[in-house]
Amino acid sequence: MISAKPWLSVRLRRFSFRVDRRVPKVLVALTMVALLSLVFNVSQGEYPVPPLEVVKTILGLPANPEYAFVINTLRLPRALVALLVGMGLATAGTILQGLTRNPLAAPEIIGINSGASLVAVAFIVLLPGIPVFWLPVAAFMGGLGAAIAIYLLAWQQGSSPIRLILVGIGLTAFTGSLTSLMITFGEINAVSQALVWLTGSVYGRSWEHLWPLLPWLVVFLPLSLLAARDLDMLNLGENLAKGLGSRVEWTRSLLLLCTVALAGSAVATAGTIGFVGLMAPHLARQLVGPSHAGLIPTAALTGACIVELADLAGRLLFAPIELPCGVITAVIGAPYFLWLLYRDRHK
Repeated sequence: MISAKPWLSVRLRRFSFRVDRRVPKVLVALTMVALLSLVFNVSQGEYPVPPLEVVKTILGLPANPEYAFVINTLRLPRALVALLVGMGLATAGTILQGLTRNPLAAPEIIGINSGASLVAVAFIVLLPGIPVFWLPVAAFMGGLGAAIAIYLLAWQQGSSPIRLILVGIGLTAFTGSLTSLMITFGEINAVSQALVWLTGSVYGRSWEHLWPLLPWLVVFLPLSLLAARDLDMLNLGENLAKGLGSRVEWTRSLLLLCTVALAGSAVATAGTIGFVGLMAPHLARQLVGPSHAGLIPTAALTGACIVELADLAGRLLFAPIELPCGVITAVIGAPYFLWLLYRDRHK
């Protein structure tokens, strides 16, 4: 008896890729978890709202008008920002792990997040009156500058994945020291705002923060998915990828640009929420396998669920005290990172 093929082939003119047959079911399940997490997050707080009323209000169905302001103005944009930030960080981490062929790579580890944070903190401390719209642009420029610096410093007749990581770790230390220097000498109110932002939080996020973030994900998430096949070829090794017709350096540059855009915009909106870009790709890989055509959307939804649930846990665990979601992800992510190190050591 011949078993069914474990792959689904998708062809779209110039683009074609294969996905594991588990991918559609996993994506549907993760989408349901993300939506349920969003609804439950919006419903919880000092002024509880029945989940059914949340769903009715979001969908524009007849609902109790007393809940409209709490849902639409105070809680829904925050919950949506958590989902989008998680998607951006997780996708950036997935791309980096594929580019470097290193399961421990993530935007916060190799310096992209720290570059974005440095410029964003500079804007918060030195230009406190700047409109929110410009913060993602500033963070993108900081992340792009860090990525270019990493790429140039790691270049030696080609860009070695190992050198990219080592240079990134050094750059993270350097930019982190500059960020600490600005915080030390900055004005106290601006510094307090920057410190809260650096812990990673979606507290107080409104539609004003959501709309500048959305275009970055709308452009660069699909672009990352279209480059999934090339990322699979890079995973086979640089020489083999060239033999299969891949323009290695051009592809690597494009994927680094996607990483910078997704990580930089997420960091600008919610601060440095750590370990999402590390954990989500690993969890997704266990669900759907290593092919990036299925791995990227699965990791994106996994990251969305992680940040949404971390925000919910931060609000409820020690209520009325609220913990930033970055603290929750760090509490989970740091032991997970150590476990990955231990596991890889014994392979």
